[in-house]
Amino acid sequence: MRSIFFCSAFAGALIITSLMQNGLWQSHSFMLGVAHPLLGVDHLLVMIAVGLWAVVIGRRAIWILPVTFLATMLAGFAAASVGLDIPLVEPVIVSSIVALGVLVALAVQARVWLGALIIGSFAFFHGHAHGTEAAAVSLTSYAIGFTLSTATLHAIGIGLGILAARSIREVALRAMGGITALIGLALMVI
Repeated sequence: MRSIFFCSAFAGALIITSLMQNGLWQSHSFMLGVAHPLLGVDHLLVMIAVGLWAVVIGRRAIWILPVTFLATMLAGFAAASVGLDIPLVEPVIVSSIVALGVLVALAVQARVWLGALIIGSFAFFHGHAHGTEAAAVSLTSYAIGFTLSTATLHAIGIGLGILAARSIREVALRAMGGITALIGLALMVI
């Protein structure tokens, strides 16, 4: 199982890196979608934190939480694409950094359905943010790009979580959660 996540993360990173090196992200919707989660610290932290928390919960959560995030994110993207205005998108996104960081730092063991509900709630807002920024591009290509990028970041979070869980008393895993929460708090102030 671990090797699948490491291989997925590595392959995704290679694909994204090679496409970005060719400068395609500047003119193609797909690369704009790929770049969005990678270039926004808020999205980057949350996507990785989803993987970390999935490791904390364990078992089925390792695939259910990321899949829930992706599906609900696409629903939020679709809502924004058809012009549905949702209030407080940015505050919820920043709050999601803090909340997921705290869940990881405290090693909160939630039932998988509750974890999926929490993840899905935040994912909708992240997807909506993607949708509002995709107005001038091909929506399908853009959605494929940010979905691939998001899945890769989830895999990286899972890989980091598995590595950190092996450390003494999972201190490293909890530290990553704490750092994520602190960065989220700093982003609230900025």
